[in-house]
Amino acid sequence: MRNVLIVLLFISYYTARSQQDYVSLFNGKDLSGWTIHGTEKWYVENGELVCESGPDKQYGYLSTEKSYYNFELSVQFKLEANGNSGIFIRSGIDGTKISGWQVEVAPPDQHTGGIYESYGRGWLIQPKPEDEKMLKADEWNTMRILVNNDEITSWLNGKEMINLKDEKIGAGKGFIALQIHDGGGIKVRWKNILIKELK
Repeated sequence: MRNVLIVLLFISYYTARSQQDYVSLFNGKDLSGWTIHGTEKWYVENGELVCESGPDKQYGYLSTEKSYYNFELSVQFKLEANGNSGIFIRSGIDGTKISGWQVEVAPPDQHTGGIYESYGRGWLIQPKPEDEKMLKADEWNTMRILVNNDEITSWLNGKEMINLKDEKIGAGKGFIALQIHDGGGIKVRWKNILIKELK
C-alpha cells in the first residue's frame, strides 16, 4: 500500500510539473501579446477569442509578438460560420502575405490538421479521409501541435492527424499566427491557447 501511495505521489508531482510548463498565450480579456494583420475582425467575447470576416473579406492574421521554434501547442476552436481558418507556425508576414506553414482548421472534410505551405508548395500532407471525421462541426475541438526541429505532428480531439518531416520547415523561423481566410462569411472562436516551449 505504501508503495502505491509513493507511485501516486510521483505521478501527481510530475503531472503538476508538466502542466506548469505550459504558458497561456491568450488572457481571456484582450489581445495583449498579439498583433493584428489586415482589416478582418479580431476581438474578445465571453472570455473567448473571436475572428470574424470584415467588410473587406480579405485574409487576416493574428500573430504572436514572440517567435517560437520548438514547442507543443494546444488550442480549442469552434467553427461558428464557415470556419476556414488555420494555425501558422514559424511564420513571417508582409502586409497580409504570410510565409510559413499552416496547420489547417476548416469545415468538415476540408483537411483540418493537414499542413499547407502558403505561397509555396501548397498542400504538404492531408489527413486520411477516415480521420477527417474527428472534427466536431458545431462543437468545441481540441488541436494539439508538436513542432520539433524538422518534424511536425498534429492531433485533433486526441487522434493523430498527420506526421511530417520536412527540411524546409526545419529551417523556418518566426511567430505563431491564427488565420481568417478570405471570401467573407467566416467566424471562428478560440480559447485555452497554451504553449510549452521545447529545447
